[in-house]
Amino acid sequence: MYVKEKCAEAALPWIESGMTIGLGGGSTIQDLINMIHANELDVTIVTPSFVTRRACLEKGLRVVETEDVSLIDLAFDGCDQVDTRHHALKSGGGIHTEEKLIATMAKRYVLLVDDSKFVERLTFDHPVVLEVLPQAFTYVSEKVRELPWVESLQVRQSLNSDGALVTINGNRLLDVVVRPSEESIEVHHQLSQVRGVVDTSLFTDIVTHVIVASHHDTVVYSTETGEVK
Repeated sequence: MYVKEKCAEAALPWIESGMTIGLGGGSTIQDLINMIHANELDVTIVTPSFVTRRACLEKGLRVVETEDVSLIDLAFDGCDQVDTRHHALKSGGGIHTEEKLIATMAKRYVLLVDDSKFVERLTFDHPVVLEVLPQAFTYVSEKVRELPWVESLQVRQSLNSDGALVTINGNRLLDVVVRPSEESIEVHHQLSQVRGVVDTSLFTDIVTHVIVASHHDTVVYSTETGEVK
């Protein structure tokens, strides 16, 4: 069994029929969808990911809009990197604003990662992504460029058209390369303070559990107890 499949397998016992489940994007989530279907779990899915939504519907799983629920029992997601303080960085999908909303609505927000993504402190190997109001894009770009720990920034481009990527909310994405030694809470705070930034892809106060899988074992880290389970 591949490591990502082991991670999804470890998450499966947390899920019970009747639950409303939040799902992010990524290949580990796809494995979890397959397992939910194979075990005939009767759950309701909420997701900001088009790929995840499509996979759930293809498996006959019930999917509802985020706006139609006020509480989520359990949410699973992936990330680019998460540290021992449960600070996480997500870059790839550019749907972090909706993912944070689902995480906030969930009783427990669980990240599923392989051991290569679990580190002592975030190293910013991937850019921090900002969702930015289009009217403020030039202003935000200039203000962010002035921050002393910003090494570079780039407008997220669309793969399907000749131009900038537009989010489902009609906003733009800005990829910000941060100096590796920076403190994640401070980076999130300073970037969030720039008027016109909707949210950053740093998750510094919302992850409750991290399931870390390796070729040798699977470990669950919990912020609720401060212990390794």
